[in-house]
Amino acid sequence: MRRLASIGLWAGLGLLVALGAAQAGGLYLYEVGSPDVGLAGAGYAARAQDAATVFTNPAGMTRLEQPSLMMGSQPMYLNLDFKPDGSTSAVATTLPGGVAADKGDSNGWMPAGGLFYVHPVTEKLWLGLAATGYFGLALDYGDDWVGRYYVRDTALQAAGVQPTAAWKVNDWLSLGVGAAVLYGVMEEKVAVNNINPLLADGELEVSDEDWTVQFNLGVLIEPRKGTRVGLTYLSEADLDFSDRVEFSGLGPGLQTALGNQGLLDAKLDLGMTMPQAVMLSLYQEVTDRLALLANLGWQDWSRFGKVDVSVSSDTNTSLTTDLDYDDTWHAALGAQYQATDAWRLTCGVAYDSAMMEEEDVTPVLPVGETWRFALGTRYDWSPNLSFSGAYELGWSGDVDMDVERGPLAGRVSGTYENSSLHVVALNLEWRF
Repeated sequence: MRRLASIGLWAGLGLLVALGAAQAGGLYLYEVGSPDVGLAGAGYAARAQDAATVFTNPAGMTRLEQPSLMMGSQPMYLNLDFKPDGSTSAVATTLPGGVAADKGDSNGWMPAGGLFYVHPVTEKLWLGLAATGYFGLALDYGDDWVGRYYVRDTALQAAGVQPTAAWKVNDWLSLGVGAAVLYGVMEEKVAVNNINPLLADGELEVSDEDWTVQFNLGVLIEPRKGTRVGLTYLSEADLDFSDRVEFSGLGPGLQTALGNQGLLDAKLDLGMTMPQAVMLSLYQEVTDRLALLANLGWQDWSRFGKVDVSVSSDTNTSLTTDLDYDDTWHAALGAQYQATDAWRLTCGVAYDSAMMEEEDVTPVLPVGETWRFALGTRYDWSPNLSFSGAYELGWSGDVDMDVERGPLAGRVSGTYENSSLHVVALNLEWRF
């Protein structure tokens, strides 16, 4: 039986890393294919009730008394519709040949998930392994939208495998550490205005991949039964992307101009930092059936360092533009209720501040403040097998954007209306 579990674990890891690297989206995600989706992440670092704690707080592994394997499927639907206003320039709204450009959307489903395994070794030592995609953003606006000279499609993603260890210091204190080996990919395609209205747009493309390591440190304190405080620290991790720009479909005039500036075969260094993050969580049992959960978190996005890539004029001396980011704050509240011995119900609400001011929003990262609202349930089929499901709405509402970088890119002004992310999580946990 345990051999079958081991085979299933490693097969799942290979599949998950492939999916996460290709499809996961959303900068840092609290949604990692675990039942925490049903709490909007509330109690993220303190709940420690299933194998997902191997990622959310490695120290929480010491609360699991037997080997546990959790598999999670987490399809997500992104709703991102851009409506330009009257300030958007004709360069943006008119395609070569005089055809009107599309307004622009990047809607669609994205597969994601998580795989988590915890194994008690001694009365003091636990080992575990997690595999999930928890960082990134993937957008595809299409070739003919109004913001095509800023971006057509973009992907910045990382997925990883994280081995962990936890040590039970005493009855009330546990420590944990994980080291995630991350595979990151970056790809960006941007239309290039050929100036001549009789010529179709050209294209700029840049892409690269990189490996990095990120440390996940955790502390779990249980001063009395039914009260847990969790604290986690996610370290910085650098993704050093570098690639030579590939141009295609350039008109002779623009090709000459860019060649004179030495940009046709330019090498771009697009290094960026996955920021450090701190999460403080509380789990408090109010009665034998009701528990309240809470979070307070901080993420160091001012260190992110991402740049935009585009051709904004025929006198360009650089293909990149630096962007400004702000640190973000997170807060969450949730509750779980044990309705029967087999059924558990959960709910939660969370808030994250915006990582950039509204005047700095670009089509590559159209992000604002986000509210999360969630419901979930868990059913214990037997002492060794549990199923859970959850739904979460991530709501950013209307996000205004106004960018203007030069005559070839034009001005793009308008609103991303009713921006939202819908997350469905389905989990199976096997304890053996």
